[in-house]
Amino acid sequence: MGSVSPWLGWALLSAVFAAMTAIFAKAGLSAGIESDMATLLRTGVILVVLALFVAATGKWSDPTLIAPQAWSFITLSALATGASWVCYFRALKLGEASKVAPIDKLSVVLVALFAVLFLGERPSLRDWSGIALIASGVLLLALKR
Repeated sequence: MGSVSPWLGWALLSAVFAAMTAIFAKAGLSAGIESDMATLLRTGVILVVLALFVAATGKWSDPTLIAPQAWSFITLSALATGASWVCYFRALKLGEASKVAPIDKLSVVLVALFAVLFLGERPSLRDWSGIALIASGVLLLALKR
């Protein structure tokens, strides 16, 4: 087994926080808040916390100096994130977190496909095998009765 990649720890923390997101969101939605309002409040909290984090770590930079291409892709990413959150919160409002969250992870399969199509990435056979297993798991969960 090779050395551990530096991104792995961050990716694992992302998975832990994503899991906590589903549990906390479902608990909040179960308390009676409407899903779109919950998404708005969540976004406001994230904005404040990230602004404080960026300022505290000294990573603030002048947004007017950011290249237009970067602005375009970051804006598209923000729009996709917002749409994802709205859909995710609505699904959580209507369904069980243990069913919604795994199906949401079909995004892993879609990222692989989009990375090949749009970024020119070339996953190995081993990578595709793992991606196929994730897709299979999502299908098993989605078709569960």
